[in-house]
Amino acid sequence: MESRLRVQGHPIQPMLVTFPFGLFVSAAVFDLADVVGGPAFLGEVGYWTAVAALVAAALATVAGLVDLWDVRAGRTSRAVLTFNLVNAVMAGLFLLTCLIRAHAPQRGATGVQLATELVALGIGAVGVALGARLIQQFDRHGAEPAGLETFDGVSGATVEIARPGTF
Repeated sequence: MESRLRVQGHPIQPMLVTFPFGLFVSAAVFDLADVVGGPAFLGEVGYWTAVAALVAAALATVAGLVDLWDVRAGRTSRAVLTFNLVNAVMAGLFLLTCLIRAHAPQRGATGVQLATELVALGIGAVGVALGARLIQQFDRHGAEPAGLETFDGVSGATVEIARPGTF
């Protein structure tokens, strides 16, 4: 599978997926602190962190759909589609909690909302495992070399050094 969306030869979607998951984890930590009795502003921070994660998840989903366009039907197509659907379910559960909290005056989390976020993170962990398996599969087949071996010339890749002030 060769990604259409690339930055300096690297696919964008695997890079983008890390942002929403990390932000969702951070939002849950802030909400946990709010629910167990921390300062009220932690619930507000958790809410806005989840909103930022939803924006990042939307960008990652668009990149994933663009990449999915070129995948041939079969096992790889099903694996990539499953990976994207699992991430969408995680984002959907966080979206649900954000929509419920949007009209609250303090936007703090309740115990039920925190439990929903923890379930979403569990689903997201399945997505991380699926993504790692996909990356290993592509590395094994040589579609997209990754790791430090790409920098030492063993794989035939070249390293471009940018001049200061250029991209």
